[in-house]
Amino acid sequence: MPPEGLDWLEADEQLSAGEILRVARVFVNTFGFTSVRLTGGEPTLKSGFIKIVEKLSELDVDLALTTNGTTLHRNANQLAAAGLNRINISLDTLDPVRFNEITGRDQLDTVIAGIESALAAGFDKIKLNVVAIKGVNDSEVLDFCEFGRTHGVEVRFIEFMPLDAHGQWSQQQVLPRSDILQHVATKYQFRQVHSGNAPSERYEYLDSPNHSFGIIPSVTNAFCGTCDRVRLTSDGQIRNCLFASTYLDLRNPLRSGASDEKLAKLIAGEIARKKQAHGIGAVNFVRPSKSMSQIGG
Repeated sequence: MPPEGLDWLEADEQLSAGEILRVARVFVNTFGFTSVRLTGGEPTLKSGFIKIVEKLSELDVDLALTTNGTTLHRNANQLAAAGLNRINISLDTLDPVRFNEITGRDQLDTVIAGIESALAAGFDKIKLNVVAIKGVNDSEVLDFCEFGRTHGVEVRFIEFMPLDAHGQWSQQQVLPRSDILQHVATKYQFRQVHSGNAPSERYEYLDSPNHSFGIIPSVTNAFCGTCDRVRLTSDGQIRNCLFASTYLDLRNPLRSGASDEKLAKLIAGEIARKKQAHGIGAVNFVRPSKSMSQIGG
C-alpha cells in the first residue's frame, strides 16, 4: 500500500451482505458456479463477515478465503464453524524488517500466529501466496519452501503483476517461473503434478510427497485460455478479468429492483465481452485503474 493510503469507500457505496449473497446465488443457481472465494482488501474486516460466510456456506460451494492473516489468531475457529473450507494467506516475506517495509506494519508474528491458529482449527488446505519480486524477496524462495514443509502448508509463488497500488511495476521486477524453479532445485528435487483447471502449477517434493509448492506464472505463461474466474468488487462491479479496463455495474440494477433473470442476463453479456488474453507485455496493454486490493485478487 502506498504511504498516503488508498481512497476508502463510504458504507453506502459498498454492497451489503444481502446484496453479496444475492449475486452469489445468481452465479451458483443460474451459471452453476461451484466455488466462491472471499478476497479483498482484507475481507475479514467487513462488518458481519462471519455471518456472510455462514450464509454462503449454505450454497453448497467450495468456499475459500484470501486474507492477510492478521485476524486469524482471533477468528480461525469461528470461520471453520461457519463453514469456510479453505484459506489462502498472503505473505510476501518471512523477514520481520522486510515485512514492516512492505506492509508498513510490525505484524509478522501476528500473521504466523494466524497460520498456526488456522492449522489448529482444522483447515486442511492452507496455502501461502507469495508475490515473488526480483530484488525484494527473491532471496527467500528456499526459506518459504522450508516454512511450507515445516508447517504443512503449500507455498504458491506468484509472478509479480502490474496491479501494485504504487503503480511502479516493471517487467524487470518479475521473478519468472524458471528462476523460481532454479532456486528450489538448489536444495530439493521435485516433480510437477496435475493441478486441473487451477492457475497454480503444482510441484511435489520427491523426498516428501505429502508436501508441495506451487507457481502461478501469470506473466510469463498466462493461463488465460483456461481461466474461468469472475470478480465481484465490493462496490458491485463485475470484472471479467483482473486486467479488464471496463466493467459491469451491478449495484444500480440491484438497488433499482432488477430481477435475478435480469441480473443473469447482464452478467452473461459482460462475460461474453471477455478478451482472449490479458495482454501484459503487449504494446497496447493498458494497466487497470485499480490495484489488486481494490479489485479483489
